[in-house]
Amino acid sequence: MHQSLCVCDALPLLDVDTTLVVALHRDEERKTTNTGRLAALCLRRAHIVVHGDRERPAEPPPFDAARAVVLFPSSDAQPLTPALASGGPLTLVVPDGNWRQADKMARRLAWMRDLPRVVLSDETPTSYRLRSEPRRGGLATMEAIARALGVLHGDAVARALDAAFTTVVERTLFSRGRLAHDAVFGGLAPHVRADRPWQTSADDHVTAAEGPDPEQA
Repeated sequence: MHQSLCVCDALPLLDVDTTLVVALHRDEERKTTNTGRLAALCLRRAHIVVHGDRERPAEPPPFDAARAVVLFPSSDAQPLTPALASGGPLTLVVPDGNWRQADKMARRLAWMRDLPRVVLSDETPTSYRLRSEPRRGGLATMEAIARALGVLHGDAVARALDAAFTTVVERTLFSRGRLAHDAVFGGLAPHVRADRPWQTSADDHVTAAEGPDPEQA
């Protein structure tokens, strides 16, 4: 993200009883379009576990397996309901990668494979526009986390996460020239230039003071 479009001030820090554990495939760690890391930044109780890096074993923080579920579909997955949160603090494990990578992690990681699986009942289509989604009903990781925590802790939590997600998506689209300046969710700072999102009006003043713009020389 260009510095002029920084989203840090737009991210919430939510304090919910559920602990989020994102099992991040190593290929996702370097991608700017990854949203599992973004979700973790928005939650006070969140951990990232990188899978596939030999120098960093994919070991999660200690958690009570009797109070943990994996958010990933399977034939024996149960619908996620608010009742799950009523029994005490829960750990929500979310494999994060493409469909094939996430499926392998859910099946092969010893600490994850025996945990019960849950699925979302909400079938609202994805609003992610930074990657194509070949699988019908597929969601960005943060969208799935937002909906899951909304079920467990209420709509206000889901709305806060969705707002952060939309902010990042639309500022990224703007920086790529795919969204108009005045159409970006939440608006942009007055100094952000519509024609050069990586440059602010303050940068123009510095350039003028130092000499002619090299591009116009």
